[in-house]
Amino acid sequence: MNFSLKKTAIISLCTVVLTANVCTSAYALQTNQTSEPSSLISKNLTNAKSALMAKLARIQHFSADFSQQVLDADGNELLNASGTLAVKKPNLVHWNTAEPDESLIVSDGQTLWYFNPFIEQVSAFLLDKALMNTPILLLTSSDPELWQHYSVSSMSDNNFLIHTNDNNSQVKTLELRFKDHTDRLDSFTILDATGQLSTFKLSKLDQNVTPDTTLFKFIIPEGVELDDQR
Repeated sequence: MNFSLKKTAIISLCTVVLTANVCTSAYALQTNQTSEPSSLISKNLTNAKSALMAKLARIQHFSADFSQQVLDADGNELLNASGTLAVKKPNLVHWNTAEPDESLIVSDGQTLWYFNPFIEQVSAFLLDKALMNTPILLLTSSDPELWQHYSVSSMSDNNFLIHTNDNNSQVKTLELRFKDHTDRLDSFTILDATGQLSTFKLSKLDQNVTPDTTLFKFIIPEGVELDDQR
């Protein structure tokens, strides 16, 4: 499996029907663009990006349970999944999907590991490449250079839509929703190039206790094949 396809699989695992919400946000932005001067549009987008970066900068780590729903371009449900997520800056992620099929994604700060116990295979990607192509990893990085590859729009202080500037990207938008007037992430939605929509709702969110460092270390289990994409 090539990097782009496997990256999409990673997002689907890590990655109410919310299609209307994403489309409404994008449509409203487009409608405003037809009536506002380009200089004002640019200012509004810059302000939205600055506001989101400031909000994310205040989040140093968190852990949570998640539930995931995946819809195809026609709104048909493809998958329901659940698991746990832990994030710590800079660039550390532990993403464990428990149901319906077990899988594990770990970022140790240099390598992004994707472990599928069912096929007894682990894939390894350079984190720098993954960061450039996977906007959900913006949660783990405050690098201003990385943010140059994305634009941000906002319909409220609690809802931000991140757009990739790369027309060839497999991921088109990432929508982040926060609880009212807080820095507590409530849910996020990923729209890919095929129209597939993955929505993740968080529960038991903990931003006070620092996740254990052992969560962000991956040791290849004995007998597991390594697919090294680094």
